[in-house]
Amino acid sequence: MTRLATRLAAPEPGWTVEADAVVVGSGIAGLTAALELRTRVPRVLLVTKDILASGSTVWAQGGIAAALDPSDSPSAHLQDTLVAGAGLCDPRAVEVLVTEGPARVRELVTRGAVFDTASDGSISLTREGGHHADRIAHAGGDATGAEISRALVAQIEAVREDPGIEVIEHALVLDVLTGPPGPDGTPGHACGVTLHVIGEGQRDGVGAALGRAVVLATGGIGQVYRSSTNPSQATGDGIAAALRAGATLGDVEFVQFHPTVLWLGSGVKGQLTLVSEAVRGEGALLLDTDGVRFMPDVHPMAELAPRDVVAHAIVRRMKETGSDHVWLDARHLGDDFLRGRFPTINERLLEHGIDLTTDLVPVAPAQHYHSGGVVTDLVGRTSLPGLYAVGEVACTGVHGANRLASNSLLEGLVFATRAARHIAEQVHQGALPPLAPVQRPGDEALVAAASRARVQRIASDGPGPLRSGDGLRRAADLLAAVPTDAHRRTDEGRLLAVPQVAEWETTNVHQVATVLTDAALVREESRGGHARSDFPDTEKAWQVRLELSLDADGTLVPRRAQIG
Repeated sequence: MTRLATRLAAPEPGWTVEADAVVVGSGIAGLTAALELRTRVPRVLLVTKDILASGSTVWAQGGIAAALDPSDSPSAHLQDTLVAGAGLCDPRAVEVLVTEGPARVRELVTRGAVFDTASDGSISLTREGGHHADRIAHAGGDATGAEISRALVAQIEAVREDPGIEVIEHALVLDVLTGPPGPDGTPGHACGVTLHVIGEGQRDGVGAALGRAVVLATGGIGQVYRSSTNPSQATGDGIAAALRAGATLGDVEFVQFHPTVLWLGSGVKGQLTLVSEAVRGEGALLLDTDGVRFMPDVHPMAELAPRDVVAHAIVRRMKETGSDHVWLDARHLGDDFLRGRFPTINERLLEHGIDLTTDLVPVAPAQHYHSGGVVTDLVGRTSLPGLYAVGEVACTGVHGANRLASNSLLEGLVFATRAARHIAEQVHQGALPPLAPVQRPGDEALVAAASRARVQRIASDGPGPLRSGDGLRRAADLLAAVPTDAHRRTDEGRLLAVPQVAEWETTNVHQVATVLTDAALVREESRGGHARSDFPDTEKAWQVRLELSLDADGTLVPRRAQIG
């Protein structure tokens, strides 16, 4: 039985700011939500952990998927998404994504995003793994996320002096604040967040940002693992805070390991260099260390198979050949094409002495994207009234067991727009009254920052690309042995840790790793981003969403839920 704390150990808030809506995060989802809300409610507060132009969106190389070509269709996009999701997508959510997606992408253009264009002036489209049509819009060749982020940040900067919006940078959100619980003890409405301004800005210490609605757009969980393509800020803060507040999580066991991440040795840590799927989309091949191309024997789409298929095939091939990487071969595509189409990737590889045009590129899978998150409906509402989730932190039902390439930026765009518009309606109808927060029952936790590498190693060895019951049980036991009361434990009269940024982040990493391990152990099958060596088959009985939440005493409760 797993028990988790319902709040982080932290000082009481020493200052307060109020808004109609508090948006946490400044990727495509957070920026879109803030821009939409600004024109619809009197006051919006946008909180981001670093600067505005940070987060995972900036690093998105491949592009954004949408049926923009006349020969393509939303129904075809829907079908490809459902196939990649391996039976766990919510068809209603996917339909929203693919039908509203083209209009949202065109709105990005009106907001200043500059996509690569064809000779006739239309948006240039390419293909990536799992897609049966050219529907990936890109910018700067392989700098799509950076261009989208630039355009949206510019829109925020243009209205930064507007009294209807406030931006707080360098602010780590600690916990979601909740109002009085219901008569049956159910968690109260979300009514704000506690946050700490990190080293810069006008405020310090811990404060409270109160709002009628809270929108989590905090991104992924990459730093739960030893190696990831995610930026250092991706410590699972939003998903952990939502769970502690009483919200329901779903599909958390489905972690996408990108097949082609630059391999530079086993000792490399932190954010790793991604070699975009678009390189394979343009014709690059995967070879084992004997020079043998192996993907045609694995899947009819070969190198363009869904990411989980390619990642698992690479891991198995590495095991068969006794190697720690495979090779990506793009040399046959030509110097001029590669340098023009993938300038950013080529530049980053050259920094490591690798020339994409003449060299084989050593690659191996690394954590890339989390298909699960905080369960939401079609307008971003979570199970906790007043709390919304958009982008990677959310479980909308779009991705199911495995995200289709380049659907992530589109999901953030589409569902952030829907959430913002729904919040505005609720505010104007008086359905989201301001509430005073109360302290939730349950324990508080703090994990020493010194434990982070230990937790990351456990997560990488347990709920990694290929899992087993024994490995997951061992991981669960090891995670349970990590002290979660470091603020109360002493060693020769010295506290193990005090509440501060590194400890708060590490506590979130530990809680997410714990939930992920439990979910992976419960799901006794292999499907999408969840592969179990002891349960290698996909089982019809498991065509359900595994949901998890904390009961009144902090016990983690898993349950099966029908999709849709």
